[in-house]
Amino acid sequence: MPDRDNPLVRFDQEKSGPGECLLAGVDEAGRGCWAGPVVAAAVVLPPTWCPSGLDDSKKLTAAKRRDLYEEIRASAVTWSACAISSVEIDRTDILRASLQAMARAVARLQPVPDLVLADGLQIPPCSQPAEAVVRGDGTSAAIAAASVIAKVLRDRIMTAYDRHYPGYGFADHKGYGAAVHREALQRLGPCPLHRFSYKPVAELDQGRLF
Repeated sequence: MPDRDNPLVRFDQEKSGPGECLLAGVDEAGRGCWAGPVVAAAVVLPPTWCPSGLDDSKKLTAAKRRDLYEEIRASAVTWSACAISSVEIDRTDILRASLQAMARAVARLQPVPDLVLADGLQIPPCSQPAEAVVRGDGTSAAIAAASVIAKVLRDRIMTAYDRHYPGYGFADHKGYGAAVHREALQRLGPCPLHRFSYKPVAELDQGRLF
């Protein structure tokens, strides 16, 4: 149903303006993690629509994110996602990897959007006109939807990796710097999923050489 009174929807309407402008929101998940990929998602929502309770994915419970994920996938005009591995993150850096993941996600959208709103301070290298929106995942319905898709997909990836690399607790902390993650690193050392360019991992890995 139309939700014109929702401030997130109103923001997107103001950005898209009158006419048939197709607006996409893009966001990433996993930028601050010590392990695993960074995942970006891009979403085009129907005009004046967003699912009930949509917000910045970090403010939602895991159960609510999963419900919204299904609803967004079912109702979106189009959506896509891209994951960039820890190897590629180490080869470049997390900022460039995040922006590249966003750009690849946008490039996979069909139909092609006319305008891209990206969460954060910087614009991904898209071929379409794009704007950066600070705290966009709590401001724009399309960006909030992208943040939910990216977060749920990344959580599922890390839960699957937990079976391949047992003992680190990836299914629980999803690669973030939790105390149990640090303890596992100290006990087991890094695994191929870890980001060796990140200081906590690099220091522990170096310490095991001496």
